[in-house]
Amino acid sequence: MSAETTRTRPPYVLARAEVRAVDRVSPNFVRITLGGSEIDDFGTPGDMYDARIKLVFPPASGVLPPVARDTDDWWGAYLAVPEDERGSMRTYSVRELRVTDAGTEVVVDFVLHLAPGLTGPASLWASKAAVGDELLIVGPRRGREDRSGIEYAPGAATSVMLVGDETAAPAIARILEDAPRDLRGIAFIEVPVAEDILAIDAPVGVEVHWLPRGEAAHGLRVIPTVLDYLGDRDATGEIKITDLEGEEMVWETPLYSGAGEEVAASSSETDRYFWIAGESGVVTTLRRHLVKDLGIDRGQVAFMGYWRRGVAMRG
Repeated sequence: MSAETTRTRPPYVLARAEVRAVDRVSPNFVRITLGGSEIDDFGTPGDMYDARIKLVFPPASGVLPPVARDTDDWWGAYLAVPEDERGSMRTYSVRELRVTDAGTEVVVDFVLHLAPGLTGPASLWASKAAVGDELLIVGPRRGREDRSGIEYAPGAATSVMLVGDETAAPAIARILEDAPRDLRGIAFIEVPVAEDILAIDAPVGVEVHWLPRGEAAHGLRVIPTVLDYLGDRDATGEIKITDLEGEEMVWETPLYSGAGEEVAASSSETDRYFWIAGESGVVTTLRRHLVKDLGIDRGQVAFMGYWRRGVAMRG
């Protein structure tokens, strides 16, 4: 397919995909491989990073919604389906994109939130998924230069700090595996238990630190570890996890402010870039310390609340 044809086609692929494999890789992660002819134009190998994709799970009937394909307005097509037939849509990251002569496969790592009151439609679906099950997937079209849905943008920085919980672990892994092999930096990933530590093919210059929290509250391993590493040792004695007021989760990148703040170019010259994602209260707490206490320029940091404790996520 020519480059001109790629540019004129919709930037997103909206496709029906089937489960090719289900692998319980740890106590809290299940790795699901998706395939099918409709996803053969999905994603660009080596250029996925933290790209957001959407997964649509069947409603109670088990019948996938009849969403129109190959449209410029996939969201409008989804909303056009009666609400009781739409199923549930959730946002995920690609753990691996495999493109071979046999076709394309998309690998997604699902976190299994199975405790009472914490299980959502995605986690429930993943816990019961079997080969042959189907869902809808929305993601970037192969070869597009606009790189839709990717927030990781270190620019000229040669050193990065990546921070997240288990929900951000797949994105961190993909970032590191797609990154230039001469990248330097450090990653801190908080997970429920030590058995959730998974292999990442990171550049040799990037240290990856897994932080099993065990019985500790969510965020109370990663926050003090990051602050101590950055030299803010006075802040590690008493950590209070905060969240933004209202229902909106924190989402602040060098190019976008979810809170409506003015976005300005970085005022300092530095080779370090920060990427922080996960539970919104944890992300907000780190944002406050890094920007307000440590004086790190907002133009050097992407803060992204993937989910919020006690709130059922949608979309």
